[in-house]
Amino acid sequence: MIPCVSFPFSALPSPPGDTFSYERHLHQQGVSCVAGVDEAGRGPLAGPVVAACVILPREGAYQVFQDSKKLTARQREQLFEILQHNGALIGVGMADPREIETINILQASLLAMKRAMIECTLANEGCPPDYLLVDGGFEIPAAVSQLTLVKGESKSASIAAASIIAKVTRDRIMAEAHTRYPQYGFHRHQGYPTKAHRQAIRCYGPCPLHRRTFRGVAEFVRTVGEEAPPAQGGLW
Repeated sequence: MIPCVSFPFSALPSPPGDTFSYERHLHQQGVSCVAGVDEAGRGPLAGPVVAACVILPREGAYQVFQDSKKLTARQREQLFEILQHNGALIGVGMADPREIETINILQASLLAMKRAMIECTLANEGCPPDYLLVDGGFEIPAAVSQLTLVKGESKSASIAAASIIAKVTRDRIMAEAHTRYPQYGFHRHQGYPTKAHRQAIRCYGPCPLHRRTFRGVAEFVRTVGEEAPPAQGGLW
């Protein structure tokens, strides 16, 4: 575990358009392996939460990696493919709907992030990242130095790259889920609470991919006679 670095992150200059400043400053302090971590799928009513951990190469066009929510599906797919071949080290982790119900969405998101970090470690021949840049306000439960960054996808190229990997991976999972449960239209809304999705739950009841503790699903679990877990009051 790398000890705390000697400079205050809150005071770091962040030139407009420079989304590699955190990584660069860490490298200059002797931290050799910096990873960005992000998740996708916190808000949907169905499907897993998916996280990614990405170590970008020090040299490269990191500027192309942006917040996945600001990119089109085609742009995300293109950047996903670039990340498979540009020397980036990538790990993906998930928490399934039953885990989300059991430990709540916050803990499930952090668990998925930890699993992504472990997979990234395996991709790096067993060497874990020295430092994590984590999107959001909560640290991952792991013995690795880390910094949380609210809206980190716009501040760190490594986090942005992780957001792209997580989003594309999850979208592909939900597209495959559509072949098993076509009545819900998962390929269109990826499990998010759209009007059409809510109507489908009303008509058909929840399927095994639905998060039974989430409002919009829990009331219909009870309707069809299943025992629902305690409802979760919020996303975090």
